[in-house]
Amino acid sequence: QVQLVESGGGLVQAGGSLRLSCAASGYAFRNYAMGWFRQAPGKEREFVAAISSSGAGTSYADSVKGRFTISSDNAKNTVYLQMNSLKPEDTAVYYCAGRFGTSTPTSRYAYPYWGQGTQVTVSS
Repeated sequence: QVQLVESGGGLVQAGGSLRLSCAASGYAFRNYAMGWFRQAPGKEREFVAAISSSGAGTSYADSVKGRFTISSDNAKNTVYLQMNSLKPEDTAVYYCAGRFGTSTPTSRYAYPYWGQGTQVTVSS
């Protein structure tokens, strides 16, 4: 079955960097678009970034543009989220999500497959 496993979260000071990884298994990774979402305590899960199945297309939430970069490695069945210039408001549980197809929707309801999440905490 489809399995997504995130890693790379942790505690970092404001201005620092982290790289999240999401290892996928159980399906043809190259046929799936992948996304990153996050959820802070008491808030809705929100879109962060997405990448098309080919890796050629990406989209970002306005709040992370210029600071975060999503990428994928089809040979390793892994998608990454490089996070730079982190801010305390980036603190959240970050989730990897996948969907069959090439498009990169920003709605969490468009993604049927989810990882368990990894905690990112940014201290001020």
